[in-house]
Amino acid sequence: MSTSKNEEEYKSGALPLRAVPGGYGVPFFGPIRDRLDFFYNQGQYRYFYSRAAKHNSTVFRTNMIPGPLCSDSHIVAACDAKSFAVVFDPSKVDKKNVLIGNLFPSVGFNGGHRILAYLDPSEPKHAQNKQVLFNIIAARKSALIPAFFSVYSSLFDKLEAQLASSKKSNFNKLNEFSAFDYVNQAMYGRSPSESTLKAALKWVLLQFHPITTIGLPKLIEDPLLHLFLYPPFVARSTYRTLTDFFSDVGASALDDAESLGLSRDEALHSLVFSTVINAYLGVRAYLNRLLKWVVSAGPELHDRLAREIRSVVKADGGKVTLSGLERMELTKSVVYEAFRIDPPVQVQYGRAKLDFELESHDAKYSVKEGELICGFQPMATRDPKVFERPEEFVPDRFVGEEGEKLLKYVVWSNGPETEATSVANKMCAGKDVGVLVGRLMMVVVFTRYDKLEGEVGTTPEDVNVNITGLTKSEVNVVEESAL
Repeated sequence: MSTSKNEEEYKSGALPLRAVPGGYGVPFFGPIRDRLDFFYNQGQYRYFYSRAAKHNSTVFRTNMIPGPLCSDSHIVAACDAKSFAVVFDPSKVDKKNVLIGNLFPSVGFNGGHRILAYLDPSEPKHAQNKQVLFNIIAARKSALIPAFFSVYSSLFDKLEAQLASSKKSNFNKLNEFSAFDYVNQAMYGRSPSESTLKAALKWVLLQFHPITTIGLPKLIEDPLLHLFLYPPFVARSTYRTLTDFFSDVGASALDDAESLGLSRDEALHSLVFSTVINAYLGVRAYLNRLLKWVVSAGPELHDRLAREIRSVVKADGGKVTLSGLERMELTKSVVYEAFRIDPPVQVQYGRAKLDFELESHDAKYSVKEGELICGFQPMATRDPKVFERPEEFVPDRFVGEEGEKLLKYVVWSNGPETEATSVANKMCAGKDVGVLVGRLMMVVVFTRYDKLEGEVGTTPEDVNVNITGLTKSEVNVVEESAL
């Protein structure tokens, strides 16, 4: 098991006050150069790591995508565990309209409303909108486990059929619809159509194109996606498909929203965004990453997971229960480790409410009111002053008392894993469901298979998982009727 020295050991007297190193380059051209580095020449990992190395500092100034025509690109990057934590501190930063930094797509993409994701917790409608999500999760609690088994058992049936016919099956491609199906079954008890998913993906691309790539040649893609914001009318018919669907399946949630004081229209648009972007894209991204790391870890880990999971399920009479999942120590640790090393959302933002001193492990830096702070999470959660072997996937890192102490540095949900999500903070409303989904994926896989073989992406940005071999379990420990 990996352990860590307590952060207090790194506090040895007063920290020196330094000017934030780095800069923004020549106006207009500097941001373009940095954008090309971020998307094409380096990728986001090398982009942040190389600049930290250049300035010998985990806090530095640089440009953030898309810039310079879509938005102001200037940021202060915070890339260690200590400095990164400031983006969760409501006394120092404001979260209003900073979901994706300086970029704020037209509210026309969301029915003319500033929906939940763009609200600071201090704004009254934040609590109302977030409470709607909490109420959905509470009402659908009993559906979370059986819906997952239904959807992902079907996915692995398809994966096995593809593997039998073509010797290879791409998990990510199958998961594109399965994750959407699960989120909607779990939240609303209804399965969406493929056409609804296509509408959702098109709507996402049309409003968030400045921060995406789609695989076209650089000289074509960069001016097409990253130079200007698309007007919302280009998504009008696509978005209507989504609002029609969610006004139907989410009718009871919208009734609840009205009882909380929200207009039905505003609640609908916030529900579309939360379901598609926060829930669906989050679940899809995380499960792809989780499987990538588990497949690459190899048969020894697979054997340990299979033995632990089957033992607990068998002891519970073939039932998969929340209490049983809590007893799966290694499984829990693997899920947290995947969140640590490869979080589904990799940048977090906050705008300084006042002048203050931002602290890293080594120094303090003056930040001025109004400056945008960008935390790059993979560097913060691979901080060598917190984690031993930080760049390695260590399956049992969070097992035991010492391992549990490290959970406060797992911050995938927009806050420490040891804290609770509430209407008063910006932590993911589905934080606990996200952890549950990871554990359930491990249970589905390792009650069904002894091991998986596959080809996975070789760069940090590549989360592609091709399954090339499966060893099926001869023991069925799960009672379908008992889920």
